Amino acid sequence: MREEEIERLRGVVRDCVSKHLYSSAIFFADKVAAITNDPADIYMQAQALFLGRHFRRAYHLLNASKIVFRDLRFRYLAAKCLEELKEWDQCLFMLGDEKLDEHGDAYETKDNSDMYLDKDGEDREMNISSAICFLRGKAYEALENRAQARQWYKAAIKADPLCYEALECLVENHMLTCEEETSLLSSLQFGPEDGWLSSFYSCLIKKYDKENVVEAKFKELEKESSKTDLSSQSLMCTLKDNTDLLACKAEYYHQCGEYQKCFELTSTLLEKDPFHLKCTLVHLAAAMELGNSNELYLMACNLVKDYPQKALSWFAVGCYYYCIKKYDQSRRYFSKSTSLDGTFAPAWIGFGNAYAVREEGDQAMSAYRTAARLFPGCHLPTLYIGMEYMRTHSFKLAEQFIMQAKAICPADPLVYNELGVVAYHMKEYNQAVWWFEKTLALIPNPLSEMWEPTVVNLAHAYRKLKMFREAITFYEKALTLSTKSLSTYAGLAYTYHLQDNFTSAITYYHKALWLKPDDPFCTEMLNIALADECRHGIDPKIDFH
Repeated sequence: MREEEIERLRGVVRDCVSKHLYSSAIFFADKVAAITNDPADIYMQAQALFLGRHFRRAYHLLNASKIVFRDLRFRYLAAKCLEELKEWDQCLFMLGDEKLDEHGDAYETKDNSDMYLDKDGEDREMNISSAICFLRGKAYEALENRAQARQWYKAAIKADPLCYEALECLVENHMLTCEEETSLLSSLQFGPEDGWLSSFYSCLIKKYDKENVVEAKFKELEKESSKTDLSSQSLMCTLKDNTDLLACKAEYYHQCGEYQKCFELTSTLLEKDPFHLKCTLVHLAAAMELGNSNELYLMACNLVKDYPQKALSWFAVGCYYYCIKKYDQSRRYFSKSTSLDGTFAPAWIGFGNAYAVREEGDQAMSAYRTAARLFPGCHLPTLYIGMEYMRTHSFKLAEQFIMQAKAICPADPLVYNELGVVAYHMKEYNQAVWWFEKTLALIPNPLSEMWEPTVVNLAHAYRKLKMFREAITFYEKALTLSTKSLSTYAGLAYTYHLQDNFTSAITYYHKALWLKPDDPFCTEMLNIALADECRHGIDPKIDFH
């Protein structure tokens, strides 16, 4: 057969692959390889077999070739076959003896004279050593060696910043703390034309900086994309409206406690791209915080129908049952979600919360500890362990774990609120005031109703310090956020009572009892206030101070 005819058959194979006609591609690639016995054609046949999901046959073909350990493409594709076959130890063996130096960069332990055939065609954009590092990380993660997996994912993105999958694994699986993510990003060697990518990555990592810093990151990326557009007239739209970027912004709103703003943005995004899974997760979290059970029900139904094998789908079902306070069912579905994907952090936290809300502390702690071990870059499991210790009055242990959460995430207002609650229980009222004020300083204005307990806590701490005027100010501020809190009315009434302002005290005790008529504290204190008022009279000339 003439060379032109063979070249035409190679073109047929490539065209079949591009049209996803894999059986045809396998048929013609097999004939080309049989005629030429050229390594490039054997590789093309193996590639067609891999794409047609004939992993065992593709692996056998590659392994039978004489150059599998000398050509990186052969070795990488053989390892990809073993990945699909879930033979992880064999996969690592096939990838070779690469090690990491003290900077986390990969190097070969022995002198392998690796070839890399057809470099111009195959390696023009993505560095193959980066792909090999990434695959090694996946193998270690599957073998539950998360420390090694983390190192190899970092090596993959260092070898080539275009290896987005490595960054995605590190970020989505909470493998790095905020400082480690920032440090990794600053160590990456971006090309001169990849300025936009550096900015984009900085938006993907944890957003624990101050509000103006995060906003500046988003603005910088929009500016970068505008520059790109100027240099290329064909790029008419900027990244400003990109779904991935807006999903990051929604995540940031959720982290700031702006749940309504987050929900509105994710709703808009899901109309545009209903199957964007990262946006879907943020949307579920915002709907949970807002108590929107109807939206959770619709999302759960659609996800289970479209993605029955994804952990996210059953997590959504668990969220719906949690929202309607059916905690046993929610626990069952969170558990199913973790069994489908043991690295899905939200399911582990939801699983723990479903136990914690029923005060089943041991099971809750077990789930939180698993989450803390699996996701060292996520502060929530450690925070919830602290909250569980606080529920059982182990305040020193609670403080220790919440301080650990603060070290991982120094800008989550909830962490500071819990530190304030611990200090209050330990009768360190000045410290409690400091923590609660720090909490309120981190929350964007105007305050939403969800932060009303923090304002009430601050008022209680001021009352304990006998700073009654400040206490009354914050109780009244809490009433502007919610008028249905027994604690606020009772605290305000008691503060007036301590000031001997019996008329105001009686008014607020009545308001508290209207919310809960059988409250023993308010009932008893109302009787005392009425008796005190009778004893002292209500002459306005009497100096109550």
